This record gives sequence, structure tokens and C-alpha cells, in this order.
Amino acid sequence: MDYLSALVPPVVMAAFFTALVVTIVKSQGGPNKAKEDAVVDATLARADAARQAPRGD
Repeated sequence: MDYLSALVPPVVMAAFFTALVVTIVKSQGGPNKAKEDAVVDATLARADAARQAPRGD
């Protein structure tokens, strides 16, 4: 039974990792993709504007 107790943790971790990857892949795109992309674009534009703004030190 030692071999069984040695194999269970890696098999369980592999199953959870596979489920995680499948969930991530399935959540890409879809109806909210444009909204998510707009949020990221706005955040990047805000960060870029803050970086280029002149500082009045």
C-alpha cells in the first residue's frame, strides 16, 4: 500500500492542474471579452498617461 500512498498526491495534483488549465482556456473569449479588453486598455492608457505627465517637483 506504500506505492498507492506515494502515487495519490501527484495524481490528485495533476487532476487539479488539468482542471485549472481547462477552466482558464474555457474562460478566454466569450461575451465579456470586449469588456475585459476595454478595461485593460483603459488601465494601460491611464498608467501611460501618468508616466508621461510632467511632474511639478
